[in-house]
Amino acid sequence: MNTKTAYQDGTYLSNNPAWHEPDSPWKARQISRMLRRNNIALATMCEIGCGAGEILNRLVEEYPAVQFSGYEISPQAYEMCRKRERSNLHFFLRDLLEEKGSTFDVAAAIDVFEHVEDYFGFLRKFRTKGKYKIFHIPLDLSVQSVLRNSPILHSRQSVGHIHYFTKDTALATLTDLKYEIVDFFYTNGSLELPNRGWKANLFRLPRKFLFLIHNDIAVRLLGGSSLMVLAK
Repeated sequence: MNTKTAYQDGTYLSNNPAWHEPDSPWKARQISRMLRRNNIALATMCEIGCGAGEILNRLVEEYPAVQFSGYEISPQAYEMCRKRERSNLHFFLRDLLEEKGSTFDVAAAIDVFEHVEDYFGFLRKFRTKGKYKIFHIPLDLSVQSVLRNSPILHSRQSVGHIHYFTKDTALATLTDLKYEIVDFFYTNGSLELPNRGWKANLFRLPRKFLFLIHNDIAVRLLGGSSLMVLAK
């Protein structure tokens, strides 16, 4: 599952029938948190790889005056998200990166570029799509994930991650590609989202304890976090 084909022929849907919709309200809250803490005023916002569209659907409730646009290359995901359309929320079965002249106040890529073969090329093109860019980046690399190996293989086989990051390599990638990092913070899905499985629950208390002591060390050792980044 390392090309666009998996997202267009139904392979990804068969492995992820909900297209991560249950996590969408939580992800929308993380985006709102980033926008609020940086006092970002916006009239337009887009999301590339919007999946089932539920993240934007939740953001509409908080930002009713904003025009939202979701772009998706999967016909199956598009059929899911288009049912959520309303006057200020529209979805397109197109590749945002190929849209001439499409720019927004905020462009979001939420758990996206770790799936893309040429993620450097993706990020170069995406940089032009918004004044501000918001990324949510899974941090698959940690001491425990490398030692156990199975978490990384699961990310590859089940959810299609073909690139793996730590906080520092994720930020360095964006910086190398001329993004200006404005703000970032960890998001803790392993602690905050329910029904992550017994293995995640096993690590819940150690992660919580270590995170209170030193968040960087906790993430490097035990993983279970992603990185929310605001960039220009």
